Amino acid sequence: MDSTVVTTEAENKVWGGGNEPMRASYGKMMMWFFIVSDALTFSGFLASYGFSRFKFIDSWPIADEVFTHVPFLHGQEHPMIYVAFMTFILIMSSVTMVLAVDAGHHMNKAKVTLYMFLTIIGGAIFVGSQAWEWATFIKGDYGAIQTKGGNILQFVNTEGHRVALGDFAVVGERDRVQHERKNGLWFTSESALPTYTLQEVVAGFEANPDLLVRTQVINEHGHKTVLSRSESLKQLKNNGLHVVEGANLHVNEYGTPLFADFFFFITGFHGFHVFSGVVINIIIFFNVILGTYERRGSYEMVEKVGLYWHFVDLVWVFVFTFFYLV
Repeated sequence: MDSTVVTTEAENKVWGGGNEPMRASYGKMMMWFFIVSDALTFSGFLASYGFSRFKFIDSWPIADEVFTHVPFLHGQEHPMIYVAFMTFILIMSSVTMVLAVDAGHHMNKAKVTLYMFLTIIGGAIFVGSQAWEWATFIKGDYGAIQTKGGNILQFVNTEGHRVALGDFAVVGERDRVQHERKNGLWFTSESALPTYTLQEVVAGFEANPDLLVRTQVINEHGHKTVLSRSESLKQLKNNGLHVVEGANLHVNEYGTPLFADFFFFITGFHGFHVFSGVVINIIIFFNVILGTYERRGSYEMVEKVGLYWHFVDLVWVFVFTFFYLV
């Protein structure tokens, strides 16, 4: 009878937090909940990207032709080299974070400080590299013509190599100036004018018989379709609408605008995560220097921020695969 009463009282007692589920603290469990929910968000974004790419598979930009730039190596094309470098730096920062967590388990303040510092440096390099990649993508390097149907026409020589608009466009006198508040209606404005007009591009194309037009449609060999000389002139004169330089949320010199939309949104969302992680790591880094966790007798905060950092690295592996490799 007494044992039954004791059992009933134990069952009715509210849990006081004495036993940790799976030996994880409350803070660590909440970090796992956040990671799972964030993983579902990224999964939805990447699934949307996959469906859109499948729908426009015959006109999707070729990554090897888009991401070819390396800082300080202007005019040279090195497909995926710099993106691979960025990925390597981020993965190595995950390694240093593991070493920081392990040092925290051993209550080694000096090593935690060192490895946290290296993790912050790696994250900062990645964020800076991504900002540079965005700027290069927005600026563009060759230029193209958008048709009335929204397709993109690029220019190549007889050997199939891309040719920039600046290499052949014939610049003439211009009466057209960009509308600004000082020289037009005060309540309207417009984006910057392109470097070249459609007429200047067409004139330069006619003066260079070695040039051809390449469409955004990919043929059965996995290459973009190159038109004949006569068909190229016909497309430019009859269907050409305006000049496109670089990429933004409306137009994209590399192909369908959806590619640029997804690129800016998904890589930007991931870049915000990395930037947030760097800021959090800096805060934890200074707490380590001040001896906050030494006084607490635990470096669990380093372990919790490490979980977030590993998640960010893992997400980039999927983003890298979807955008750059597949």
